[in-house]
Amino acid sequence: MNAIASCLASTINEENAIYPWENLELSQQKQIQQAIASAKPPNCIVYPRTQAQLAAVIAEAHRQNWRVLPCGKSSKINWGGLVKSADIVVSTERINQLIQHAVGDLTVTVEAGMQFSHLQEILAKSRQFIALDPSRPELATIGGIVATADTNSLRQRYGSVRDQLLGITFVRADGQIAKAGGRVVKNVAGYDLMKLFTGSYSTLGVISQVTFRVYPLAETSGTVVLTGTAEAISQAANTLRSSALTPTQADLLSTQLTSKLGLNQGLGLIARFQSISESVKEQSNRLLAVGEKLGLDGTIYVNEHEGSLWQRLRELMDDSVTDSTITCKIGVLPTAAVEVLTKAEMGLIHLASGLGWLQFEDKNQVLKMREQCESNRGFLSILTAPNPVKEAMDVWGYSGNSLQVMRQIKAQFDSKNILSNGRFVGGI
Repeated sequence: MNAIASCLASTINEENAIYPWENLELSQQKQIQQAIASAKPPNCIVYPRTQAQLAAVIAEAHRQNWRVLPCGKSSKINWGGLVKSADIVVSTERINQLIQHAVGDLTVTVEAGMQFSHLQEILAKSRQFIALDPSRPELATIGGIVATADTNSLRQRYGSVRDQLLGITFVRADGQIAKAGGRVVKNVAGYDLMKLFTGSYSTLGVISQVTFRVYPLAETSGTVVLTGTAEAISQAANTLRSSALTPTQADLLSTQLTSKLGLNQGLGLIARFQSISESVKEQSNRLLAVGEKLGLDGTIYVNEHEGSLWQRLRELMDDSVTDSTITCKIGVLPTAAVEVLTKAEMGLIHLASGLGWLQFEDKNQVLKMREQCESNRGFLSILTAPNPVKEAMDVWGYSGNSLQVMRQIKAQFDSKNILSNGRFVGGI
């Protein structure tokens, strides 16, 4: 065991929680290396089992000036910018206990390493759920979801990760444990700090525990899919946005994506309604009628067919296809979503927010799409791509005026710059 690994083993008195780099499987080494710009690999990966052990590891790293790359189960470790270098990787996946599920208060508190799918199984026993739909839900951890602000179609009804986060506990860069927020829905203490950590990509601290609001499971669910010409889909989208219909999920789909889903040709509009049975039937039929008037092909999916449709859509979004695939997060004016999708092969844009996901095989296509997004008052950021592509391009594409403020915040939270150095906007 190398010197750093030995030091950490003595720090937390648990040798089997420290794995030197040379002992890792090649697939795990490759996964981690995709997040680091330097050719020099980390010395080891550390798996603390408690928040206290996590704090001790970070405190030692702070004393020794070791660069730290935090993660959960590594499903999003290669999102965002490349970390300049990393001496150790610290995983929270073994810090994964349920702290409290207040069924009557509609809140749940869990440690950051708990897997999203496992938490949903726990909540389902009480007919409740967390209204997030992250990438790779079978691997995603709660801490990773917050750190990357990762939610998708459910933001149509329930909002973003920030909107659902009630409390957060994190380990500061100096190893001290800090908290913000609380365990009740109306508590607003620490509101700004929780927003700051959501989507910070572990550059400000290591999230160790979170409290979310939860929601009752709906009685019934039904999904309407409309496909056809760009003009007709655009009209249907505008009608849905301005109507009294209340979908929980609503997305616009590119032509290639509808094809891969086995749907009819053309752009697609997919909308899910979840409520009591009568409401779901009424809303589904009303949207279907809108599509018929516009000459769109329409289908209503229910039961296992509906579940399969959304699962296949999630799998297509999470599938990198090839090692050269470039996956991007975009944001545009919602009214410009159809125009953007007509210029993309694989992609999806959320109806209400204008946020979405696109895939490319060529970095020149990415640059053209970034121009397209920016011309529609939006942005394009790269989530995953081969390291040479990330090294050659501005991953975040940030053109705002807050970079200096961001750097000042980073300096206050992590003065030695040891946490995820280089991963965030502007190389923060």
